[in-house]
Parts: sequence; C-alpha cells; structure tokens
Amino acid sequence: MGQSIDAIDRLIERREPSYVITANLNYCMLNAEDAAVRQITKDADLILADGQPIVLRSQLKPNPLPERVAGSEMILHLCRRASEKGHRVYFLGGIEGVAETCANRLQSMFPGLQVAGTECPPFRKLSDEEHAAQLKRIRDAKTDLLFVAFGQPKGEKWIHENYRELGVPVSIQLGASFDFIAGTATRAPEIYQKLGLEWAYRLCSDPKRLVPRYAGNAWYLGKALVRDWKEQVSRWGMSPDGHST
Repeated sequence: MGQSIDAIDRLIERREPSYVITANLNYCMLNAEDAAVRQITKDADLILADGQPIVLRSQLKPNPLPERVAGSEMILHLCRRASEKGHRVYFLGGIEGVAETCANRLQSMFPGLQVAGTECPPFRKLSDEEHAAQLKRIRDAKTDLLFVAFGQPKGEKWIHENYRELGVPVSIQLGASFDFIAGTATRAPEIYQKLGLEWAYRLCSDPKRLVPRYAGNAWYLGKALVRDWKEQVSRWGMSPDGHST
C-alpha cells in the first residue's frame, strides 16, 4: 500500500494525464475477454491488485505480489496524502448525494483536504453538451486527483476515453468506495478481509446481482489455475499427463 501511494504521488507531481487500475478478479476476467479492456490495461500507468485471489494466484509465479491493495482502503491513504501535499481531489459518481457525503466525511477525517468538486451524474448517457460541460467542470476545478465511481468496467472505460482531454494528473475508478465512506453500504468485517473472504460477505448481502458475476469469476479463475499448473509442470520438464518430455 505504501509503495502504491508513493507511486501515485509521483504521477501527480509529474503533471501529465494518467490513470490507475485497481484490478479485482472480475477485472482480470474482463481483461481476458474484452479487447477494449485489454487496451485500457495496456495504457494504464499503474495496475494494482485489488483482490485476494489475484495475490494468492501470484504465489505460484516467480515474482509474487506482496499484498492486496484494496481501493476502499487506498482512498483513505490517498486523501491523507492529498491533505498533506495540498492536492485537489474531485469526486465523480454514485447515487445522488453520495459523492458529497463521502467528500465531507473525508474532509472531517483529514483536515486540510481540498475538495475540487463533487458530482453524481444521472444514470443515463449524457448529451454531447452535458458531457463537454462535465469535463470542463473537472478541468476548471484544477483537479489533481479524480476519483470515479461508475462501476466496472464503465468507470475504467470512461476514464480511458477522457483522461487525455481532462488533463488530470491521476484518475482512479474506485467502485463502491464512495458508498463505504458515505455509509450507504457496509464493508465486510475485518475478519472476512483478513481471510480473503470479503467476496463471500458481499455475496450474501446481494446474491441476486453477485451470484452470476461470481460464478463467472470462479470459472475464469479455475481455468487460469489449470493453465498455471500446466505451465509449472512443463517447467519441471514433464507433460501435464505426468510423463517426462
């Protein structure tokens, strides 16, 4: 987490448009299936593992990931750093009022945090004029750090389409982080987080929406682990059926 915050800080100081991907297992699956998402991944300046299954799978590789960097925790660290450095933060997304409530609570937690703006766009495609006005508001606010909460992969796609025109040093899609801070959603208890079972808590809280998604994620992970095993066996000089090659 500390290295990630420092890396994002350097991107802000560089003053060139960039964005960060917080990749969970669902994002990895989308990356494998969708060429547009793969291009987004390729163009990102920083990709973080926001999913314990990704970290655990990396243990099978030569250079395993040190830990999960959860977006819902990272937003707190970033706002603390922003309050220290004077970075201006813009909150974009969520249902009506959530972005503002989130920003207000973060200002209470980190006195001196400069909120460049808050905005909850309507859940429909904006007209060209509305879209242009939205980008102008973010630019005119002299935003250093843009938090987007549009859902996945809508948020990543929106950032990729607009980050160059926006000119914001760093943009990040942070999913449900606004809701957790605003209190409109509850994050899993700490024991679930430590055991890597936050997904199970969320599944029980919203099964109708998440069962199909998590089933697809599990199928993707299973196939990926099979590929990993075959690659490892090949490195041992054997074929997957157990015979030497």
